[in-house]
Amino acid sequence: MTAPVVLQGVTRRYGDTVALDGVDLTIESGSLTGLLGPNGAGKSTLVNLVSGLRRADSGSVRLFGGDPRDAARRIGLGSTPQQTGLPETLRVGEVLRFVSGHFPDPVPPGELLERFGLDGLERRQTGGLSGGQKRRLAVALAFCGRPRLVLLDEPTTGLDVEGRRVLWDVVREFHAGGGTVLLTTHYLDEVESLAERVVVIAEGKVRADGDVETIRGAVRRNRVTLRTHVLPELPGVEHVERDGDRWTLYTADADELVRALVRSGTAFEDLGVARASLEDAFLSLTATENAHATATVGGGR
Repeated sequence: MTAPVVLQGVTRRYGDTVALDGVDLTIESGSLTGLLGPNGAGKSTLVNLVSGLRRADSGSVRLFGGDPRDAARRIGLGSTPQQTGLPETLRVGEVLRFVSGHFPDPVPPGELLERFGLDGLERRQTGGLSGGQKRRLAVALAFCGRPRLVLLDEPTTGLDVEGRRVLWDVVREFHAGGGTVLLTTHYLDEVESLAERVVVIAEGKVRADGDVETIRGAVRRNRVTLRTHVLPELPGVEHVERDGDRWTLYTADADELVRALVRSGTAFEDLGVARASLEDAFLSLTATENAHATATVGGGR
């Protein structure tokens, strides 16, 4: 079976800015992939290329085996862009019916509204919706054509906790039914909760690709926290953060660091050791040379 999305050697520039730089990426059918990266990393550009809104300067982008700009290829695609403008004078039901008219077998509006926690709002003008309701409606539009693939670009931005959970449940249900999802988000807990696969992109390049455990493992660091007034020089410390008398030390060998701390005779309390989180891995994989200056342990800087 042809993979729904295949990018090969894709480069896209905006003037002198390189948004994507020779990206290779395949999204397999039935997968749920989280695309992570800092602002300006190229995530939205990638989504726009797959949905046919942009064209690559070089390389190839295939959607269901063909050109994403071919309307016939987009019949099986649903998408929610990062910024969505809804006509404020149109009613919710009118918006749903307009979008549904582009698909051969759309989901009935009432069923879709109930699924997204918007039931009872069919006759409400979109301009009278709350920010969270507008965002849920925008995401609902991605599912109205019974798509095989959905592209969700920062779908839960602006949603409260309940709204995020509603959307997570819809995405899980869609995926459990065999649907394919490509999700971009700034929320690392969202990726950990939903994604089977994580792709980290920075400066237009894929920096890491694997499941959550693999991405964590790409950064062989542990986090050691403690309280002390003076921290001695310790072996294997890669990075230090300080907040008053609270220190956070990053190291590949937490056991050796703790043994060295005890041998030093330093008075300390509230010792804690944890493995690298997805956030630690993300920050490390997307950092530039100057993004994280390593503190000098015991040097007072």
